[in-house]
Amino acid sequence: MTDDETDKNDTRVNLDKGASAHRRPAAVSTAPEWAKPVAIIASVLVVALVAAGAWLIVDRQSANDRDERRDAFLQAARQTVLNLTTIGADTADADVARLLEGATGDFKAEFEGREGPFVEVVQQAGVNTTGEVLEAGIQNEDGTCASSLVASRAMVSNADQSDPEPRDFRLRVTICDEDGRLLASKVEFVP
Repeated sequence: MTDDETDKNDTRVNLDKGASAHRRPAAVSTAPEWAKPVAIIASVLVVALVAAGAWLIVDRQSANDRDERRDAFLQAARQTVLNLTTIGADTADADVARLLEGATGDFKAEFEGREGPFVEVVQQAGVNTTGEVLEAGIQNEDGTCASSLVASRAMVSNADQSDPEPRDFRLRVTICDEDGRLLASKVEFVP
């Protein structure tokens, strides 16, 4: 045997020894069989919970927006009733102007052109009324308008009667959104 052949044999032996020393058994899975389905189910649950949470946040924001809008309509109805039931002999012109500024549609048409005679009657009779809203609630909503029922009390006095006398009213007030302004379009007395 030549030196070259001996070197090749030694290398083969060394390779065989090294290979056997580093040999590992075939890969054996250490995870139980149920681990993969549990991981998939857990992933699906996490995605579902995140989606449900996002939906709840969006729904809550929508409900808040709706509540704010309803509150704005209700506040406009309350203010309309206060404007209607609070009129003084000395401030009748300004009181009627304030009422007309918050009006539109049928309600405004009922007053326009008649404000002068109305103010004269109030001033001549010395009428003073101070209104308050007792209760109010939204009856229904329809697109850009909402109807509210408002219970109010006005303390009324005039030149012949110095002690104020209470008068109770129930009104249905329709408020409409016109270019971002909430205006009373209809006011009806409810028996």
